[in-house]
Amino acid sequence: MAPQGSAARGAGLTPATTASRVGRDGALALRFERRGDRSVLAGCRWRLPLQVLAPLALDDAAAIVSILNPTGGLVGGDRLVVDVAVGAGAHACLTTPSATKVYRTAVGPAEQAVRLTLAPGARLEWVPDHTIPFAGAALRQRVEAEVPEGAALVLVDAFAAGRVARGEAWRFALLDSALSLRDARGWLLHDRLVLRDGAPGPGLGSAEGRPYVATVAVIADAGLAAFVDDVTALGGDDAEVGAGLLPRRGALVRCLAADAPALARTLDGVWAAARRRVLGRPPLALRKP
Repeated sequence: MAPQGSAARGAGLTPATTASRVGRDGALALRFERRGDRSVLAGCRWRLPLQVLAPLALDDAAAIVSILNPTGGLVGGDRLVVDVAVGAGAHACLTTPSATKVYRTAVGPAEQAVRLTLAPGARLEWVPDHTIPFAGAALRQRVEAEVPEGAALVLVDAFAAGRVARGEAWRFALLDSALSLRDARGWLLHDRLVLRDGAPGPGLGSAEGRPYVATVAVIADAGLAAFVDDVTALGGDDAEVGAGLLPRRGALVRCLAADAPALARTLDGVWAAARRRVLGRPPLALRKP
């Protein structure tokens, strides 16, 4: 792996434009390929504050990679770009070691752009831990994916209302998150959430008093109806789950949870259902602390 210099440029990562942007303009490019009966990380270039940990051998089908921000979180003015390409027949699973923290800012939002490109027959699981925007934090995130016919994508986007245990729920300045999924025929899903200056307010859209929120999108060509049936049976006293089919090739899940353990348990159930019904794989334990 090469974080800087000619190797980074060779992977399509341009250097930070000025010295003041070093450590602020992070970039990560990952390329997965199928080699024989294995999926491997065939290309990896990064620039701080993004990097990856060594791939894990926890599944005999997927190459599992954890994306890491060693600075501890995002601050206002950070600009991060993540590019992931999964080749034909390859299976990748991308996660994070822990929740992503977004700190208070006085200089504008942190920005993160994620581009996921799948080849026909590729499989990608994008399952990071949730995001925690601190009081006064601002985050603008865009996730875009190209999922051709024959490919499958499982994508999780989750956030907390803040440091809830410290009484900071819904005190962030901005959370602007957009999810755009396409194939050769056009849009599969475009979903955007914008919350400004704290709590969403009473009534419809208030998250039912649950400060942990998640969206799960699944794009595939088979198994979606059974997946939705499985997901609708999840939930409980501390979590609520709703699921439905998209107009074509997809399903969308919304989760509301009372606390982080309830969110993690519910998302584990949704992810396990997606692996079983859509990917034909057993549940995956990522062995996080």
